[in-house]
Amino acid sequence: MALHYLLERKLSTRGLIIEAMTVETMRAKLLALRSELEAVAATGDASAEVVELDQSKVGRLSRMDAMQAQAMAQASVQRREQMLRQITAALGRIDRDAYGDCESCDEPINEKRLDFDPTTTLCINCASESEQK
Repeated sequence: MALHYLLERKLSTRGLIIEAMTVETMRAKLLALRSELEAVAATGDASAEVVELDQSKVGRLSRMDAMQAQAMAQASVQRREQMLRQITAALGRIDRDAYGDCESCDEPINEKRLDFDPTTTLCINCASESEQK
């Protein structure tokens, strides 16, 4: 896609106009976030490894602390993987020109909401409704 075409192109969704430049800014933001998360994942997390249960090497309280650290590290890995899936989905929506549309009601998602969380799939009204259920 030529740069001049990209800058001139506008995506319109039921009255909300999202400039192509804004979409490309969101794409860059998502790609940077993905790179950051992948870099953290590549460094590995030793605290997520199996806790050794040899009482002659480690006391009971130290093992409990290690097990707690392991559980926290595993939860962190799961959150990171979930965020990577959300980023991939958001990039897919950008590629399909569906970025910025609520998946529930098809209304546009406010740009400020997208700026705060570029992976969001629901407008504020649908998100509020789903939280109340």
